[in-house]
Amino acid sequence: MAEDGATPPVDAGSTTPEDPSSTLLSKGFVVLLMIAAVVGVAVSLAAWCFVELIYQIQQELYHHLPSALGYSHGPPIWWSLPILAIAGLITALAIVRLPGQGGHIPAEGLKVGGGTAQPIELPGIILAGLASIGLGAVIGPEAPLIALGAGLAVATIKLARRETPPQALVVVAATGSFAALSFVFSSPLIAAVVLIEATGLGRDRLPIVLLPGLLGAGIGSLISIGMGSFTGLSTSAYALGPLALPAFHQPTIAEFGWSIGLAVIVAVAAYLIRTGGLGTQRIVKPRQLLLLPVCGLIVSGLAIAFSEATGKGTSEVLFSGQSALPGLVSGASTWSLSALALLIVFKGIGYSISLGSFRGGPTFPAIFLGAAGGVMASHLPGFPISAAVAVGIGCGTVAILRLPLTAVVLAALLTSKAGPGVEPLAITGVIVTYLVTLWLSALQTARSTRASAVTEGDAGVPAPVAAK
Repeated sequence: MAEDGATPPVDAGSTTPEDPSSTLLSKGFVVLLMIAAVVGVAVSLAAWCFVELIYQIQQELYHHLPSALGYSHGPPIWWSLPILAIAGLITALAIVRLPGQGGHIPAEGLKVGGGTAQPIELPGIILAGLASIGLGAVIGPEAPLIALGAGLAVATIKLARRETPPQALVVVAATGSFAALSFVFSSPLIAAVVLIEATGLGRDRLPIVLLPGLLGAGIGSLISIGMGSFTGLSTSAYALGPLALPAFHQPTIAEFGWSIGLAVIVAVAAYLIRTGGLGTQRIVKPRQLLLLPVCGLIVSGLAIAFSEATGKGTSEVLFSGQSALPGLVSGASTWSLSALALLIVFKGIGYSISLGSFRGGPTFPAIFLGAAGGVMASHLPGFPISAAVAVGIGCGTVAILRLPLTAVVLAALLTSKAGPGVEPLAITGVIVTYLVTLWLSALQTARSTRASAVTEGDAGVPAPVAAK
């Protein structure tokens, strides 16, 4: 018994790797499940507040404020310039002045392993996320939500108990992340797959983390569904659900060929985007307060240039794309090939810059750009839009996240209304994109190694002697 009289939570590391069933059937684990349920509710409500605040910030800045200032037909073309400059300044202040550096850098991928965000770091992470996502940077909400869920879960259990085994804190933190991610995807399955694949949980730890995590994810999904009806806010305003696509029954050999071609193109494009993001990170990091507002101005300028060239709104380039994705797919017939190409180019560059400068998650813009590539590819003969969008979403996701199972599940669930016929094509595209992405990364590593060797040789540093 603990000193305060409470039953200590289960020690997730006390079980043997061969048989975790003794832990799963213990009284401590039952207590942990009860804690997970409470954590799931608390984190889901916090996640709702976060994404609702983002939605309201966007509505106030890009709709209500222009109207109040006399722009009755929408904001002027330059409107996003000062907003994104301010977004860069606030994000930079959160990174430089507050603990936690505003969360992880999205160009480095979706980080869910490693140390859990501490409670003292949450204000900086939340502020940077709100400024980046809410004010229009091309970045998604999932990374701040994961940090918020894990950090809030750990803070809750630390307040309730003085002494908690580190293994139990890991389980509770994972439960919070499950709940937060499930909320924004409205799917406990996607949340579970993303976190399990990204963290690489082994067979011995998987059941111990999975059961509380699934409970938290289920609660997060339930609250995501219920909050829309309770508040009158449409779920589509903050959560990503199945897209409206025509039924697709059976793939053909030609469609597999188009899928492979699209997969290669997406892999190359995503590699350039991610490389640009890492390059932006190296440039911006030493001078955050100066260069982050400049990055905001550049992203805004890209949106303005796109709007002037196509007649479409700047919002197509700005933001994460999760709210614009259903309209892009359902209104595919209203997009010309040139407009789609410009959308991919301008939003892709804005995404690349945002990845290396602002704070947020990399997933949603990757999904949007993959779907845009799919809509564009659907103009090819014999490549229906349902199949093309499924392949594009899967390829865009795996090229950025490098999580193939996550990419397949996301593509399957988001295109589920088209039927299971799209899944073999999406799987094929994901595999090809993943392999091409790994090959491109290996080439880059080899080039970097050769360049380092040449630099050391020019500097007179002796080359390492091979072991005999």
